[in-house]
This record gives sequence, C-alpha cells and structure tokens, in this order.
Amino acid sequence: MELYFLGTGSGVPSKTRNVSAIALMLLQEANSVWLFDCGEATQHQILHTSIKPRKITKIFITHLHGDHIFGLPGLVSSRSFQGGTDELIIYGPKGIKEYVQTSLQLSGTHVTYPLSFVEFTEGLVFEDDQFRVHCKLLDHGIPSYGYRIEEKDKPGELQVDKLIAMGIKPGPIYQQIKQNELTILEDGRKLKRQDFVGPQKTGRQLVILGDTRSTEHNQQFVQGADVLVHEATFDQTKQQLAKEYYHSTTAQAARLANDAAVKNLVLTHISSRYQQEETEQLLAEARTIFPNTEIAYDFYKYSIPSNVKE
Repeated sequence: MELYFLGTGSGVPSKTRNVSAIALMLLQEANSVWLFDCGEATQHQILHTSIKPRKITKIFITHLHGDHIFGLPGLVSSRSFQGGTDELIIYGPKGIKEYVQTSLQLSGTHVTYPLSFVEFTEGLVFEDDQFRVHCKLLDHGIPSYGYRIEEKDKPGELQVDKLIAMGIKPGPIYQQIKQNELTILEDGRKLKRQDFVGPQKTGRQLVILGDTRSTEHNQQFVQGADVLVHEATFDQTKQQLAKEYYHSTTAQAARLANDAAVKNLVLTHISSRYQQEETEQLLAEARTIFPNTEIAYDFYKYSIPSNVKE
C-alpha cells in the first residue's frame, strides 16, 4: 500500500505543484489503483509515473471545486485508448455524475468500458472482503468530504517450515490447519492452529481529507489512523485567512493529528504563495506540534507498511 502524490498544490497549478490528485497504489493487495481527486492535467502527471490508467478502477472525489475535478473528463476519455476494459467507478458528492456525463456527451466522447457512479452524503460508501471506505462531510462552504480507508485484518502466515520438519508434506492439510483451531491428522496427532500460524496482520487505516476548516470537528473520524493526509493551504500566521476561505493551516492540521493519536501526518494542498524554499518553514511549524509530519510534493511516494499484532 503506497500513496503516490500526483498534485499537491491548491487553487491553481504552479511550476512546482500541480492541483490535487493522489493515487493509492493497491497493486499487491487488489491489483488496482484508486485515485483521490483528479485536478486539471492529472493524466499528464500520470505520464511521468509508472501508473497505468487501465489499473485505475475507482476514483474518489472529495468535492466539486475545479482544482479537484477538471482533469476527470480527460482521464476518463483517455482510459479507453490505454487498454482500460475493467469497470471504472467514480464516487463523489451529488453532481459528479452530471458533470462527467455532460462533459463526455458534449465532447462526443464514448468510453469503451463500463462507467458507473456512486453519489453519497455520509457513511459507508464501499466495502469488499479487503477494504471498507467511509466518508464524512467537512466544513468547506460547498459539500466536501473526507475518506477513511480501512484495510481488514488478515490472518498470519502459515509456518511451513515447522510442518515440514514434522513430516507433514504440502497439500490440502495446510489449508485445514490454517482455517481450523484444531486439526487431527490421520495418525492421531493434534495440531493447534496457534502453533503453526504467525501473528495476525492488523489492517491499515488511512484518512484522506478534502478541503476543510474546523479541523477539531474531524477528530473522531481520523482517530488512530496510520496516516492522515490533510490540507495545509496556509502557514500558521494566516489562521483568519484560512477561516475566511474554508481552509486549514499547518498548525491546525498538526493539532488534529496530535489530538487524534494519528501515527503519521502528510500535508498537501499547499498554496502557490509558498515557494520551494519556504516549504521547510511550513514543515517546521507542523513538526513543532506533531513531529511525525511530512509535506508532500508532486511525485512524492509514501509507503504504508503492514501492521503485525504482537
């Protein structure tokens, strides 16, 4: 599981930061890529990566401001010419379906794969045997949402070496040992699962918030996450400006991470007023409050390692 930041700016693109888009790389877990927001020129950013558009199977939109959706029609269209045959599902607030379908219709675009939409308000928006995705309404003037991606717990690995050492050869019996608390062999030996299966892997918890202010209201939603991705449009001296524009400062994001016992914080959606040399100051502000903070930049990769229960 890895985050790949394709655009980390706010409002308008700059020479060093494109507008919002984050890819969640789930190639090992689900052989797919999930995209969170799709600002203008996202498909151009993808050209500089190893991401294959046909592997993008879900796109989660936080809100309908242009810097988060203007790249969506182009990416949806191009996917048809890049080997995309699997269904693409776009999740987002009410209006996202009309926006995409109208753009495709007026431009005479016909996609060659199934395209569907899920419009939501709050709550559980997706679940399968590996993941759950919940969303929460944020404070941003127009409906803007945060996503909490929860990986389900996985059983530990079967300790094959122990079984072979006992003369138990590979076969269906291995699956029985892993699935049952107690397995009785043909020779009468009793095997307890706990003796032959390693520690359980605890599912990872990731939260990606859309544009928001009033960060304290989001504490329960982000509580205990392995990684929180939070906007930091302004530095800590511009708290009033952030409030007026429904955004957050570096310090506000860091306080939320600290108060919610988050393990790691990644800041993004940085205003173009901050040049590259000022990024260190923004980072220092946040780390004063929450040391485990990073600031994303375009094409920044952030790996989320597996958790193993002790």
